[in-house]
Amino acid sequence: MSAGIMTVMTTTKDGASRERTDDAAGSAAVRPDVAGRLKAARDAQRDAAVEFVRMAREQGWDLTGPDGLSRQFTKTVLETALDEEMNEHLGRARHERSRDGRSANARNGTTRKTVATASVGPVEIEVPRDRDGSFDPVIVRKRQRHLSDVDEVVLSLYAKGLTTGEISARSERIYGANVSKETVSRITDRVVDEMVEWSTRPLDPVYAAVFIDATMVKVRDGQVANRAFYVAVGVDLDGNRDVLGIWGSPSAEGARYWLSVLTELKNRGVRDVFFLICDGLKGLPEAVQVVWPLAIARTCVAHLLRNTFNYASKKDWDALRRDLKPVYTAVNERDAVRARDEMLGRWADKYPAIRGLWMNAWDRFVPFLDYGAEIRRIICTTNAIESPDARFKRSIRARGHFPNEQAALKCMYLTVRPLDPTGRGQVRWTTRWKPALNAFAVTFADRWPANTTE
Repeated sequence: MSAGIMTVMTTTKDGASRERTDDAAGSAAVRPDVAGRLKAARDAQRDAAVEFVRMAREQGWDLTGPDGLSRQFTKTVLETALDEEMNEHLGRARHERSRDGRSANARNGTTRKTVATASVGPVEIEVPRDRDGSFDPVIVRKRQRHLSDVDEVVLSLYAKGLTTGEISARSERIYGANVSKETVSRITDRVVDEMVEWSTRPLDPVYAAVFIDATMVKVRDGQVANRAFYVAVGVDLDGNRDVLGIWGSPSAEGARYWLSVLTELKNRGVRDVFFLICDGLKGLPEAVQVVWPLAIARTCVAHLLRNTFNYASKKDWDALRRDLKPVYTAVNERDAVRARDEMLGRWADKYPAIRGLWMNAWDRFVPFLDYGAEIRRIICTTNAIESPDARFKRSIRARGHFPNEQAALKCMYLTVRPLDPTGRGQVRWTTRWKPALNAFAVTFADRWPANTTE
């Protein structure tokens, strides 16, 4: 037998013997060893927990509550971690002599410090010091008064539209953590650099569709006034949805400002867009043609239908819905015109505004009829943007108004930040878009990037 080779005899269920070489034997030996280490780790954790509970009872601590076991356990974990950091910094454990004698850096007592946590409230800890002041701990940094979980709570509450004062009061009442309004402002200001980097990041060269909309926000700049905040959501050629950016405007929504927004998207790398879906703002299709001449700008059909129902009495909605369906499901423009005229013939006398609505929007509605059911189903609504838009409005409604534009942008960015934390929404969205993307690949074959795989 060659060196390093081991033959192991094993017995099967029927009593037969079998030889196995060293690699199989080694793996068989490793598996019980790994299982043994895992069991030992679990036993050690259980023993530590049992010992900690015993100690808590001896000390008279409550197992739950503000001064209970959880807080003491957090204190112990933090102080142990800090002590290990000091050992690593000095290169030796506590009470261990240095090879350099008295000239070496050494421990110099501790500093008492209270840190706020979201889980167990304020925790008083002892932070070790060294003689030359070079120790810079990581787990609880110098001048840090709250752990990162508090930061996440503050950012989450800010994204929901709470003011700095409301966040401070809620932190004190619910978590027992004293987080001042100034601290809340400092925490939220930390995302500004992140927000700037996010808003200037490079984008994909081609998008199957870009959905745009504006949300009105009250901003107090001298006096409270309505301002338009512009949002663009893109769907790439893999079916992934992404918020491309958020922009604050000094006035109400207008095509001129949309032109600057679309130009910025082009400067960030977007060379082509197949469809741009909007709410029918006057002058916007012309602005789109300036930036992306081949893009098809069209009105959201769902907005058109919704506005139609707004002009009609609710008791007529069912009948009106039946008359509208042949218009937007027509196979071509000729059939759509006939269905439109029949619909207007029944309802225009009773609701004259419906005629003006459809006739004014018709030129932007017609391109919708040139495409098959797969593409129509996707581009007939602005659902891609309505989900983040609903979140924006919920946060804005809770806040009422913002002191300045940056505060509003921070709130909207933090609302987008955790838009799909589990990723399941993106999977559902991509699955829904697959049939349309196949149709896009055929319809826009001459504009589809050559290196993109289906």
